[in-house]
Amino acid sequence: MPSPDEILNAKILVVDDCADNIDLMLEILRDAGYTNVTATMLPEQVCPLHRQHRYDLILLDLQMPELNGFQVMKGLKEIEQEGYLPVLALTAQPSFKIAALEAGARDFISKPFDLLEVHKRIHNMLEVRLLYKELASYSKQQQELALHDPLTGLPNRRLLEDRIATALQHAARAQRRAAVMYLDLDGFKGINDTHGHAYGDEILKQVAQRLVNSARKEDTVARIGGDEFVIVLGEVGTLADAQEPASKLIEVVAQPYQVNGLTLQLSTSLGIALYPDDAGTVDNLMHVADAALYEAKRSGKNRYCSASHESAGQAQQPVQVTAA
Repeated sequence: MPSPDEILNAKILVVDDCADNIDLMLEILRDAGYTNVTATMLPEQVCPLHRQHRYDLILLDLQMPELNGFQVMKGLKEIEQEGYLPVLALTAQPSFKIAALEAGARDFISKPFDLLEVHKRIHNMLEVRLLYKELASYSKQQQELALHDPLTGLPNRRLLEDRIATALQHAARAQRRAAVMYLDLDGFKGINDTHGHAYGDEILKQVAQRLVNSARKEDTVARIGGDEFVIVLGEVGTLADAQEPASKLIEVVAQPYQVNGLTLQLSTSLGIALYPDDAGTVDNLMHVADAALYEAKRSGKNRYCSASHESAGQAQQPVQVTAA
């Protein structure tokens, strides 16, 4: 539940074409302890102001010339895509109360103001609004956790597969290629066994950061479990366009790591698969890249291998480059 301080610090906008009504409402809010209150007598400003400030509560007069409260709420609905309109309608017309609720207002306050009613309705609505925002934020966090690795913050396998599918669509549309680079760390198990998992976790976080720093902004770097990472390169021209960054990644990962005063060293092996040369689907592309990774491991580690297929389907000899 929102705390009393959070409620009193909520962002409030008062909208009325009568200066006396605005002054009265501002005085009521100040006396109640609300600290973040602004006002406007121009209804056409409400939507731009809300788009900028995202108010927790809009106290909106319904009867205004040129642009009335119902028209303002229509504009606010276009901003609040999730459907929660933080509007508390102000009206002296009893017949407007139900109409205001049907138009999207969450509640209403009758004019002339009853002080106890004003305080209670404002407090209750802010409490609900802030709770709604907390739940929305929590839901967003849960969605992020469902799509990202909790240790490194990188996309996980679920999000990775979606990113690969998108990269393949873009490559097909542009008549280009896409590349998947599948890598894991040489010697990582030895670090875990010798120094413990806390050291291993720190290594994984540093590796993740190095991979992100070395990749292009438009590429995806993901961790799919253990010490396995995948990088997706979109719209590459030739195999060389993937080999060059692969070589760079091998060099970057091989640089020493500082963990709690210790200098630790490891390397990486990497497999490259190209779309559409090696495979035409997400699963098959991952499988080919994994097989190329295995070949890099078998061939001595600390290197990359790329696999492409001849028309007969036989794998050509993998390309092997050992980092300096």
